[in-house]
Amino acid sequence: MSNELTGKVAIVTGAGRNIGRAIALQLAAGGASILVNARNNQIEAETVAREIVASGGKALVHIGDVADPKAVQAMADAALRQFGGIDILVNNAALRREKPFDEMSYADWREIMDVTLDGAFHCTKACLPALRKSGAGTIVNIGGLSAHTGAKNRAHVVTAKAGIVGFTRALASELASDGITVNCVVPGLIGTARPKDKPEPAHHLTHQTLTGERGKPEDVAAAVRFLCSPGARYITGQAIHANGGAYLGA
Repeated sequence: MSNELTGKVAIVTGAGRNIGRAIALQLAAGGASILVNARNNQIEAETVAREIVASGGKALVHIGDVADPKAVQAMADAALRQFGGIDILVNNAALRREKPFDEMSYADWREIMDVTLDGAFHCTKACLPALRKSGAGTIVNIGGLSAHTGAKNRAHVVTAKAGIVGFTRALASELASDGITVNCVVPGLIGTARPKDKPEPAHHLTHQTLTGERGKPEDVAAAVRFLCSPGARYITGQAIHANGGAYLGA
């Protein structure tokens, strides 16, 4: 693929680091103009935007919490003002916590739902009018391996990510007549940068890949880029796993 996304405008949430960053860079490499969203880390978001611009692309930084519908609407409005439209929405922003269920408060539960699941709702609602005008709109939601395998100490995360799959299928059914495809890319065991006080998720230790290797954020980003391309217009309502064979279910 080369410049297959020229003229397209993409919003990527949670794009300051790791998988979100890789997705923003991949879509920009395809020619898309990118709104780089981060919750609060201006430095990380601006670094990604500078990488895009340095490579000859166009990028805009917008700091805002996807759990806040007003902030999300402001983000969509910023993309429209700067680039004139929205063709691609990647709902990547998410929180991943670990806590035993009997120690989990409702506030713990809501924190995950607010960002991961409600955030995807808010972003889709805000971008939908522009996606409809696109004529070839694309929504890609980022899922999670544990939503399909289960995991200890992650009832909130597993539930939210499983909800993302249901959200994907519901929207694909409802928005097909508007020319909008909706798919979910499910990362597997991906090697990402983590703070020193946040070790690798425990459920990663119980799974192995068929390839014998951990994936890279770029592996997930490549799948997202394909789903945003003209060659993927016949694919919708799917959960596509990028996991090196760590999970072989549908």
